Amino acid sequence: MLKAIEITGNKDTRSGFGDGILEAARKNENIIALTADLLGSLKLNAFIKEFPNRFIQCGIAEANMIGVAAGLTIGGKIPYTTTFANFSTGRVYDQIRQSVAYSNKNVKICASHAGLTLGEDGATHQILEDIGLMKMLPGMTVVVPADYNQTKAATKAIADYTGPVYLRFGRPVWPIFTNEADFVLGKAQKLSEGKDVSIFACGHLVWKAVEAGRILEEKGISVEVINIHTIKPLDTAAVMASISKTNCAVTCEEHNIIGGLGDSIAQVAAKNLPIPIEYVGTNDTFGESGKPAELLTKYGLDAPNIVAAAEKVLARKNG
Repeated sequence: MLKAIEITGNKDTRSGFGDGILEAARKNENIIALTADLLGSLKLNAFIKEFPNRFIQCGIAEANMIGVAAGLTIGGKIPYTTTFANFSTGRVYDQIRQSVAYSNKNVKICASHAGLTLGEDGATHQILEDIGLMKMLPGMTVVVPADYNQTKAATKAIADYTGPVYLRFGRPVWPIFTNEADFVLGKAQKLSEGKDVSIFACGHLVWKAVEAGRILEEKGISVEVINIHTIKPLDTAAVMASISKTNCAVTCEEHNIIGGLGDSIAQVAAKNLPIPIEYVGTNDTFGESGKPAELLTKYGLDAPNIVAAAEKVLARKNG
């Protein structure tokens, strides 16, 4: 039951990254942190204090940072590059493609301030295309954790994985509702069992999916909420197991519905079990400046919109 999921605190996911990389570095001396003039925003102060010789300030030169990181892997280092999601992907896509993905370098691209919830910084910083950009790169693992605990767990887990990774997280204070120990890279997390509708979500919208699921359950609708924290490689077995029961789905993401989580779920369904699917995400648009919660509502990414999408897909299934 979704009612059993409790909020144990509230904290930004970027702090989960900051705490996670510090713990990972204590266990693995090869971990190096790099930033493009955003050490405070990426919560690296504690790391720098403890490991000053394992930190590289690249300045406002993101493309150079990616090149430096790729070079560090040749010597056996595990570089974590850090900046805003827009600058981590859109600004340096060529460098990531050529220097990291093409040669399968063990670089961890860690991106904060993703999606609409960056808020007041507006459309130029609110990248809503990055999941699509990164998942299309051959060999790139894409991880979008749901809260502080999961971001911390993911930050540590990717140190033990060999290969390029894109780790996406955010700026706002958000409910903490997962257990760090439950995170397994590449394995979806089922938050509730249900038979009427599957709701697949990632990032901040996992909590919104939980809220929506509670509303739907009060209406007598049995909801299966699944946290797809690892978008690539996708846990296709978990997706198929769920939609085989419910025969319809809603996908939820703080990202454009073109190229994101929804497309990944739809591809699995199209190949194996065609079902009605509704998408909750931004609809081929840029964002704007505003308060995070207000932006989620305006662009249709809050719990009431997920409820409406679930009711619509159920009507399609039963019609």
